[in-house]
Amino acid sequence: MKTRVRLARIALPMLLVAGLGVTAPLAAQSGDLTVRLDRSTNAADPDDVPDITLSDADGGFKVTTGPAMVAWNPANTSTGNYTLKGTFTMEEPSGHANYYGLVFGGRELEAASQNYLYFLVAQNGTYIFKHRANDDTVHDIVGRTPSDAIATPDGNGHSVNELEVRVGEDDVQLVVNGTVIHTAAKSGMAARTDGIWGVRVNHRMPSIVVTGLGSM
Repeated sequence: MKTRVRLARIALPMLLVAGLGVTAPLAAQSGDLTVRLDRSTNAADPDDVPDITLSDADGGFKVTTGPAMVAWNPANTSTGNYTLKGTFTMEEPSGHANYYGLVFGGRELEAASQNYLYFLVAQNGTYIFKHRANDDTVHDIVGRTPSDAIATPDGNGHSVNELEVRVGEDDVQLVVNGTVIHTAAKSGMAARTDGIWGVRVNHRMPSIVVTGLGSM
């Protein structure tokens, strides 16, 4: 059962969101963000922290989870051919490989019928490309796949990955640090590219800074 808090405008520098499933807006440098939480239902991989924290960062925002989260500005939409990009800096690794990255083609993101595509990377150098059809259904377009283009944490636990989604007439290219790591035919679930864009950070991530988020 999803629980919600009343939508209310909250100013930075910090927002703490709690609850089983939450949507709430956040004022950030990248614009007004709405945040939705996805609490883990896997007893073997629970959420260690019940809340998420978002704070202002130079040129973007910083995310600490908690439950997995999706953040977006409802005004940020792209259709047709476009390139979506953002730089994701991991300041501290998770206790195990959890994923973070770009959401696009979003529709009804605050509803049980939420629908979006997402391209995420993890600290172990793998990526995923998936389609979420509603609260309960997720389809793998590309399952966990390694790529040498993905930066993994250095000796201090830091890594920086610039992610891009290039939506063309016939295909969708997934790009990491300037390298195309996968090209999917723009058909079936991968054709659902028109809509809202934003970010997803999965659970138990101590510090992900998102900068340069935008579409053109």
